Amino acid sequence: MSAAREDAAHRPVIVSCGDPSGIGPEIAAKAWEILGAALPFVWVGDPAHLPRGTRIREIAEPAEAMLHAGSALPVLPHAFPAAALPGQPDPANATAVIEVIARAVEIVRAGEGSALTTAPIHKKALHDGANFAFPGHTEYLAHLAGGARVVMMLAAESATPPLRVVPTTIHIALSAVPKAFTPELLRETVRITAEGLRRDFAIENPQLAVAGLNPHAGEGGAMGHEELDWMNDTLAGLRAEGFAVAGPLPADTMFHAGARARYDAAICAYHDQALIPIKTLDFDGGVNVTLGLPFVRTSPDHGTAYDIAGQGRANPASLISALKMAAKMGAARAR
Repeated sequence: MSAAREDAAHRPVIVSCGDPSGIGPEIAAKAWEILGAALPFVWVGDPAHLPRGTRIREIAEPAEAMLHAGSALPVLPHAFPAAALPGQPDPANATAVIEVIARAVEIVRAGEGSALTTAPIHKKALHDGANFAFPGHTEYLAHLAGGARVVMMLAAESATPPLRVVPTTIHIALSAVPKAFTPELLRETVRITAEGLRRDFAIENPQLAVAGLNPHAGEGGAMGHEELDWMNDTLAGLRAEGFAVAGPLPADTMFHAGARARYDAAICAYHDQALIPIKTLDFDGGVNVTLGLPFVRTSPDHGTAYDIAGQGRANPASLISALKMAAKMGAARAR
């Protein structure tokens, strides 16, 4: 192991608390019970928001987590103004939720943590309570990173073969996709994805598959013209630059096991084209990864789940997968 990778292995993953009225605190406590010292992480938030009975140790700096991870959940305390009522977000806590994200980023960027894993937030609650101006976590993290150009990747590493998908357009109406899905955006998405796979997943020559926008990838113009009008030429240009990219391919035949074995990531035109296969293959264990940031960030592939918060029913599988992937990516980036 190189000195850099050994150093990464001795720095904990930093977990931002997310919305304390959601399932974030519960799944963090459950993840620690399962992982313990096997994968040390530090939870940043208000200790009073963790489930009653959670064994915790308040620490002053992340390095202490490596000493106490097996005996108690290491917590970097961050005061919140209000209690956390399960399923009932309090606008008074919105500013503190945002502060924790920024603090966690600062810790990782300072080299005190190997990677960042973010627990779910609720954008409307943050907007209502603190005028949060960003569509979501990803955009806010890009802002904190100085306006970095990023892409969202969802990964199901437990699938056989694994599946990684990148939606080129994300949280917009389907009717807006054809206008937003441009040659420039597709080129940028391919470049960021390829670089992210090289840097964070140690894949030297990433193989990418690009889905067509239309059914059957347009079927020669019979079902749409974007593939003929610009996608073929755009992908040919990327191949000329040295990217190993196939497509445009019919999306309905890209996600069975035999097809997945031929690529490292699938680039999709819009949200559901990417997320339906990932959630079908591994609904509980999928991980959200942000590629293009100057630090590693993962998150569970689910939301705050207000409907089951505080009931002890939340499944920590996605958070555990996100923590494991964050640690692995942090080590890959440090190599």
